[in-house]
Amino acid sequence: MNLNIESITHDEYYEVIVAGELDVYTVPELEEVLVPMRQEGTHDIHVNLTNVSYMDSTGLGLFVGTLKALNQNDKELYIFGASDRISRLFDITGLKDLMHVNEGTEVD
Repeated sequence: MNLNIESITHDEYYEVIVAGELDVYTVPELEEVLVPMRQEGTHDIHVNLTNVSYMDSTGLGLFVGTLKALNQNDKELYIFGASDRISRLFDITGLKDLMHVNEGTEVD
């Protein structure tokens, strides 16, 4: 499965729009986009998962690493547009309590 990633720079945050499946094979593509953003440490990151049909633990791991890096610079990670199934992954792993996860199509 292919992964499509679009990134947009806003004044206060980076917006990353992801489409496809996030798994062990495709996560490195998203990592190439997120790592420079989180290393810079100047913007929050908003990740739109509206068009992500599947995500495994590799995707969760990437978001945890991103959250840790952002928190070192007092920045936040916002995940939105997650399907019920993907949202449940954040919930049952306790990650929903650590990062901003919204099932809607906009950031809270």
